[in-house]
Amino acid sequence: MDIVKIVGIGIVAVIIITIIKQYKPEFAIYVSIIAGILIFFMVFEKLSGIISLINELTSKANINSEFIKILLKITGIAFLAEFAVQICMDLGESALANKVDLGGKIIIIALSIPILSSLVETVVQILP
Repeated sequence: MDIVKIVGIGIVAVIIITIIKQYKPEFAIYVSIIAGILIFFMVFEKLSGIISLINELTSKANINSEFIKILLKITGIAFLAEFAVQICMDLGESALANKVDLGGKIIIIALSIPILSSLVETVVQILP
């Protein structure tokens, strides 16, 4: 059960952070980042399996693989931006967290332009 391992890492990290904050509060963020990275690598195998399945279904359904690649990039950017936002929030830097969030959203919009333009082209072709 991977979830038990993930929850275990989270609980152990919180306990360590609580203890470290009493003596060296500046090191608490390092424990948080390391725990986040460990959890990410634990779920990475599942994520790569999901990506393989999506690619397989895309090829069977004859869907443009470029759109799927864009959607996967967008999903990755959303996850990374959220991870960075949460780290900023943990450090009490809500203004910086908002900037990272805005930057992630802008990059996502920029990446989605080819999909949006293709959608518009399709709608224009359908309309008389």
